[in-house]
Amino acid sequence: MSYQSLAKEIVQLAGGEQNIVSVVHCATRLRFTLKDHSQADKKSLKNLDGILSVVENGGQFQVVIGSHVSEVYKDVIKIANVGGSAARESSEKSKGNVIAKIFEVIAGSFSPILGALAGAGMLKALLALLTMTGLLSDKGGTFFILSAAGNAIFYFLPIFLGITVATKLGANPYVGGTIGAALLEPNFTSLLQNTGDSTHFLGIPIVLMNYSSTVFPVFIAVSIYAVLDRFLRKIIHKDLQMFLVPMLSLLIIVPLTTIAFGPFGVYFGNSIGTFINFLYSESGTLTGALMGGAYTFLTLLGIHNGLAPFILENVAHGGDPLLALVSAGVFAQIGVALGIFLKTKDKKEKALAASTLLPGLLSGVTEPILYGLILRYKRTIPYVAIAGVIGGGVSGLAGAKASTLALPSALSIPIYSPLMAYVISILAALAIATILTVIFGYEDKKRIEVKETKVESGQPLVKQDSIVSPLTGVIKVLADVDDPVFASESMGKGIAIEPTVGQAVSPVNGIVTTIFPTGHAIGITSDQGAEILIHIGINTVQLGGKYYSPVVKQGDRVSQGDLLVNFDIEKIKEAGYPVTTPVIITNTDRYIDILDMNKEAVQAKEELLTLVV
Repeated sequence: MSYQSLAKEIVQLAGGEQNIVSVVHCATRLRFTLKDHSQADKKSLKNLDGILSVVENGGQFQVVIGSHVSEVYKDVIKIANVGGSAARESSEKSKGNVIAKIFEVIAGSFSPILGALAGAGMLKALLALLTMTGLLSDKGGTFFILSAAGNAIFYFLPIFLGITVATKLGANPYVGGTIGAALLEPNFTSLLQNTGDSTHFLGIPIVLMNYSSTVFPVFIAVSIYAVLDRFLRKIIHKDLQMFLVPMLSLLIIVPLTTIAFGPFGVYFGNSIGTFINFLYSESGTLTGALMGGAYTFLTLLGIHNGLAPFILENVAHGGDPLLALVSAGVFAQIGVALGIFLKTKDKKEKALAASTLLPGLLSGVTEPILYGLILRYKRTIPYVAIAGVIGGGVSGLAGAKASTLALPSALSIPIYSPLMAYVISILAALAIATILTVIFGYEDKKRIEVKETKVESGQPLVKQDSIVSPLTGVIKVLADVDDPVFASESMGKGIAIEPTVGQAVSPVNGIVTTIFPTGHAIGITSDQGAEILIHIGINTVQLGGKYYSPVVKQGDRVSQGDLLVNFDIEKIKEAGYPVTTPVIITNTDRYIDILDMNKEAVQAKEELLTLVV
């Protein structure tokens, strides 16, 4: 499926190609580095079909999309000329906190390879499970071939990081990868036979190190290379740069890495690992409680990927406690989703909770839970924190560690030891979050009290706004819409209509706050403050505006029943797109309830929804 039109709108709302320095993606987010964040239209991006949220943190402008982020990313980089000289120019002119810049480089360098790291980690977990149960021998060719697939990215990590760090800093990524590869070249690695072996370079003594699976040596080396690259390009004639800049860079950086940057990076990584293990040994329970409770908030801020280098350094030296501790936060989030699923009697909310459970349990991707449930029902935030603290504390008390990097999920359980202690910790986090959600509820307490008080006293709930139907057609519930964003009510509550007439009218008196260039979606804010999104068709953004003829523009004032857009139902269907039209109240949290008229069909301008306060 092509996401070209969606990508085009994202680029435009991020300030345009000229404002984008670089972009990478992780499991659920596009991570932009922008020249000027004020040029990005954050509000319109949040309201864009398929966007769950927008987060600014660590110098990055993060657009949370979901599981199809990699497909959107492919079209974004085709549309926007990102990286290369633009990245170099930004790194020269960028301003801000040095620590924030360092973190941005670390997070941005790991984001492109996190999928491969997580996939390889899951493969290693599967191998551990197969050998543990006796289904696969650890002596046969099958095991060694699959082990090679699981181990490769970890062993050759300096090469991959050399490429991604250089890309992030605007230098030649292949020279960066070559610097990492030099540390693993067989002639060089064969010099190290025993711990403490040394050699020399032009008479300068070199302490030999094992650089496989290391992180910090290549980070330091390629960061210095990026500075050298910019300097060499200023002093070398452009006709000679193609071969002379890479040659001089390798000639200078590789020896300096083996002499200084490499050993320092190894010692630095070991020191951090020693410090983490010191905290863990002094008070594993306290360390676990802090990490388990904090991980949800690190994920919300989009800075959880910053833990990756420390996890990998610990894995390379025998086992990592951090991943075991933060797993409690992941399973606490899953517990909230399970609690809402069990608690709610609303079919739509039950469907939403169920749709977020599977990605969390099987892949460790919890952004749909965070943005679709926890941020929507903020009352659950303390439940996640409490469950994460307790689960992390149990894991820390037991001294649980991970043998490789894999996203915390039900499938990655075999990589942890002691196994039973880890299982107890994540089950504790999941159970506590589930029980708290079921017992104390998840909706805002004041809204529940107002609603219950009015019902018990016989007072009518106040109808604040009447939303008429923008279309003539057949009514469907959102849960039946073939789009997880709308079906899960991540965008808000509402209803869907299968139109039979190709005209959409205004459902309220108000202002047209958003009209997408493609004409397929219109946002209106009523005079009473209701924010309504009319999205004509599913995935129709990909039509690029064909078969849509808007008659209003952003900022226009409209009255209830005024024509907004004409569209050709048959042509849209012939192009392979459903015309099912969600009508969403995007500021749902403002209302106690949103009631539909329990109709099977509706005419344009007939009453469709009632908003209750």
